[in-house]
Amino acid sequence: MCRWAAYIGQPIFLDEIISRPGHSLIHQSHCATECHSAINADGFGIAWYGARPEPGLYRDVLPAWSDPNLKSLTAQVQSGLFLAHVRASTGTATSRNNCHPFAVGRWSFMHNGQFGGYDSYRRDAEMMIPDAYYPNRKGATDSEALFLVALGEGLDTDPKGAMERATARMEALARARGAAPHVRLTCAFSDGQRLFAIRYATDDLAPTLYHRWSDTRVGRAVVSEPLETGEGGWEPLPQGAFCTFDGGDMRVEPFLPVVAKANAA
Repeated sequence: MCRWAAYIGQPIFLDEIISRPGHSLIHQSHCATECHSAINADGFGIAWYGARPEPGLYRDVLPAWSDPNLKSLTAQVQSGLFLAHVRASTGTATSRNNCHPFAVGRWSFMHNGQFGGYDSYRRDAEMMIPDAYYPNRKGATDSEALFLVALGEGLDTDPKGAMERATARMEALARARGAAPHVRLTCAFSDGQRLFAIRYATDDLAPTLYHRWSDTRVGRAVVSEPLETGEGGWEPLPQGAFCTFDGGDMRVEPFLPVVAKANAA
C-alpha cells in the first residue's frame, strides 16, 4: 500500500513534511511501519497550491529517495496547502500517469488502498467516467477512475456526497465482479481552499490515517503514519470517517457509501 501526507495551514517549506522529519514521507517510502509493504518505490508526486487556483504538480517514477530534483524543489517551495504521495502499485504499471496526486482544474486527489479485483471490471469502471471528464483519464489506476467518477458525481458542490456516491458505485462493481477485500481506502483531496480526507473499508482493515495540529507551524498535517517516532499529539482518524479541514477548523462526519448503507440495513 502507498503512503501519503497532506498539510493545510500557514505556508511552510514542503520539506518540513516531505523530507525533514525523522519519519518523513521520504523515510516512509523505504521504511514504512504501518502497512503491508515497507518499500514504496513505484513513483511519487506532490501537488501544491500557491497564487493561482490550479495546483502545481510534480510526479515521477523514480523512488522518492533517489530524486535530487525532489529534494531541491521541496527545500525551496513554500505552500499553505499541499498533498504528497509515494506509490506502491497494486497491479497497474509504473508510469508517470499512474503516479498520484491527480489534478483536474482546481482539484487534486490522492489515494491509498485498493478496489478488490479491479482488473476484472476495469472497463466497467471506465464507462462510469462522464464524457466531460474522460479526456483527463491519463493512467490506468482505480484511484484516478474514482476521482473522475467523483467529479462527475458533483465534487465541486457536494464533496462528501460525491465521494460517497462514487465509492458506492466502485464498491458495487467490486462486490459483483471483483474480490475481497472489496474496498480499502484512505484518500485526501483539495479544491485549493479546503483539505478533505476519508478513511473507509468494507472490512476492519482500513489503511491508517492520523492528523496533528502544530502550534509552531500554525497548521495541520494529515498523514498515513506519524512523522516523528514517539512524538505526541498524533490522533488516529476512525474508520468510516469523512474529514473536512478548513484553516484551523476540523469537522469529522460519518462516511457511508450507499452500498454500505444498504448492507447495514
